[in-house]
Amino acid sequence: MYLFNRVTVNPQLPKRIGRITEVANNLWWSWNTEFLRLFKKIDADLWEKCDKNPVKFLKAVEQCKLEEAAKDTQFVKEYDKIVENFDGYMTSKNTWFGREYPENKNDLIAYFSAEYGLDQTMAIYSGGLGILSGDHLKSASDLGIPLVAVGLLYKNGYFNQIIDRYGMQRPEYRDINLYDLPINPVKDVDGKDLIIYIKFPKRRVYLKVWEVNVGRVKLYLMDSDLDANHEEDRDTTARLYGGDQEMRIRQEMILGMGGVNLLKTLGLRPTVYHMNEGHSAFLNLELIKNTIKEKQVSFEVAKDIASSKTVFTTHTPVPAGNDIFPIALVEKYFKDFWPRLGLSREEFLKLGMKPCEGLESGFNMGIFALRIAGKKNGVSKLHGEVSRELFSEVWPHIAPSESPITYVTNGIHTCSWLAPMLKELYNKHLIPYWQDNIHEDSVWEKVKSIPDDKLWKVHVDRKTKLLSLVKENIAKRLKREGISYEEINEITSKLNPEALTIGFARRFATYKRATLIFKDIERITQILNDANRPVQIIFAGKAHPADKEGADLIKYIHEISMKPQFKGKIFILENYNIEISRYLVSGVDVWLNNPRRPMEASGTSGQKASVNGVVNFSVLDGWWAEGYNQKNGWTIGTHAEYSSYEEQDRADSESMYDTLENKIIPTYYDKDRSGISKGWIELMKNSIISTGGKYSTARMLVDYTNNLYIPLCNLTKAYYNNIEEVAEYNSWKQNMYSSWKDIQIEQVEQNVDNVTFDAGSEIEVRCAVTIPNIDVNSIRVEVYYGRFLEDGTVQNEKIIPMKIESSDDENKKYFYVAKVNLDAGGNYGYTFRVMPCHEMILDSENLDLVKWIEK
Repeated sequence: MYLFNRVTVNPQLPKRIGRITEVANNLWWSWNTEFLRLFKKIDADLWEKCDKNPVKFLKAVEQCKLEEAAKDTQFVKEYDKIVENFDGYMTSKNTWFGREYPENKNDLIAYFSAEYGLDQTMAIYSGGLGILSGDHLKSASDLGIPLVAVGLLYKNGYFNQIIDRYGMQRPEYRDINLYDLPINPVKDVDGKDLIIYIKFPKRRVYLKVWEVNVGRVKLYLMDSDLDANHEEDRDTTARLYGGDQEMRIRQEMILGMGGVNLLKTLGLRPTVYHMNEGHSAFLNLELIKNTIKEKQVSFEVAKDIASSKTVFTTHTPVPAGNDIFPIALVEKYFKDFWPRLGLSREEFLKLGMKPCEGLESGFNMGIFALRIAGKKNGVSKLHGEVSRELFSEVWPHIAPSESPITYVTNGIHTCSWLAPMLKELYNKHLIPYWQDNIHEDSVWEKVKSIPDDKLWKVHVDRKTKLLSLVKENIAKRLKREGISYEEINEITSKLNPEALTIGFARRFATYKRATLIFKDIERITQILNDANRPVQIIFAGKAHPADKEGADLIKYIHEISMKPQFKGKIFILENYNIEISRYLVSGVDVWLNNPRRPMEASGTSGQKASVNGVVNFSVLDGWWAEGYNQKNGWTIGTHAEYSSYEEQDRADSESMYDTLENKIIPTYYDKDRSGISKGWIELMKNSIISTGGKYSTARMLVDYTNNLYIPLCNLTKAYYNNIEEVAEYNSWKQNMYSSWKDIQIEQVEQNVDNVTFDAGSEIEVRCAVTIPNIDVNSIRVEVYYGRFLEDGTVQNEKIIPMKIESSDDENKKYFYVAKVNLDAGGNYGYTFRVMPCHEMILDSENLDLVKWIEK
């Protein structure tokens, strides 16, 4: 065997097209896909061979082909236009944030997430959470929001899915070649790789820092795979959601605590830290520790400062959705840390537990984040309600409906998910520069002006491309598994571009009920085998490697797809990823979503489908509970509550079959002579118009900025940068806690009780409040008013502020009055309460102080 020394030769770009490398190293191209056409023009075969990866392509392309491109007048013209657009985007000062918040230009939002789905070439995401994080960064860039992001670099990424001939999912991990990706090591002042460290028990773990450019936003990723680390630590950042609980707590310490340290090392001083899920919640400890050290203050004061800087977004609708670490594991990694905060063991551990006597069995990262973060939110209106109930024990004295958790409904980065041909159609028919105003509902009204035949032609083209991908994916998988050519052909040849095509693609978790449509096998067999009105269903998705029940769902669908009556009607795709998702959400006719309500926090796949004109057919859960308007799709089931899962599944499947048979299939096949269903096109347009702006991450980021980021930024600058003010506020809180029990509320004789009024009437109500040891300006008095239900609870609550009418200063007794409008019929009740009031309070409910009038 001869000995060869290896050298790598990078092709040199001709000067005339020399900036292709610069643009290729910025993921701006992932939503400006016209740039990618340049590579196809240079060498179409190599472009496919390189999996449409521009960085990899530039390292493999022949020098002569680059020279030819530089001499091609049309190529150069397209190149110049793209570079001009890129420069205009990167240097523009006329951004939404710049116009709306010029006084906040020096603020910085730090966004932390365990995963980022930016492009299929960068496999550091697993599913919805990562896709949302990637879209968050892209829209922050589009809107000019000053944001920096932090995550982990997983060199094995998330697993590649193999589905064998029996339908069993088999995870396969492959090393990511970093040098073929738009990711570069960060250098220190001496030009060396930037290395930071985090302390683990009796050792340091060193982390190399990498940088990804996402338009105008920078994403920093930490990597523990260094020779300087112990062998057990080198693998810490190797796999996303891999390993046991000890591996998870290490990853989360690196993400949260290491991430804060990283930004500090880079000289960045964020005004706000946004925790996307609880994985990064340990950042609170690092913020508090640094504040205690730098400002020489108590834990309580440092915690108040950390609260003023933090936002926490919860994505889980179930208690088990949060990481809960065993006490022994938390002790192992933090026993030397809590003394640095001035806390005892029990005080520290209780930070991750709901208020209780003694200690619970685990440290809950979700509860920990909720207890520290100044602002908290769920990810849809319904999920906000569910979260307030789910976590109500964190604030035991506050009514569950008033737990301090708001909501910001998730969205999608429209231009990342919009089919290129549809984007061109929108460019022709929507207002000029519509992409700069995606979040405005008015932008989408012009969809009505798109000719029906043009919209349908683009959809049919996307459908044809999808079915081509399905055929290739299925044939490749079955051939690998030893299935005969004849059987493969029998399956794939039945793919029908004329058939109504339903898509179901998402993580295979049991609550998402992937197999619900097969509840009644005979009925679905009849639906799918109507020769005059054919229907086909395409499934895709991964189950978590440790989720056997989820993997069993994949196996069941595979087995169903191989039955004689379903061959060529049911397809399950292997290794679902961003690329496959783009084809599915723009190529199917109907997007099916049937989670077990109310367990879907938001869901965004349906939003991706709707902006592409695909019509949603979904349970009224997550975003669809607020997005459905009776003209833009169909619903499955009702709001009813059931005595068992079986009863719910039976009711929902019946609803599904009825809607398919009586509404969806007839509407789709009600076509005119040109082959177009006017009713279907109307549904497509309504789907686009009603969701295009409202369910974009542009609107989502506007909401985060207006309602969470900017209020925290302004509160921090007004008060929390002044240690004396924070210390005084902390003393005020301690006095409120000690004196709150002394507050007394009394009815005043003029109050009305058991009296009948006509709708539209207005009544005056009064109460007296005695506050022996609290300043009257430190409270607000309210009427709590709502409709009585038969079970004695109150619904549709309204809170009406009361005003001081008179006072008895000597006895510190104050008399309050308010007017209540009786605007609708029914039985109503009202009562009085006192809440704390201070200009530095983020949400008064955070203090868990409320005083109700008592009998």
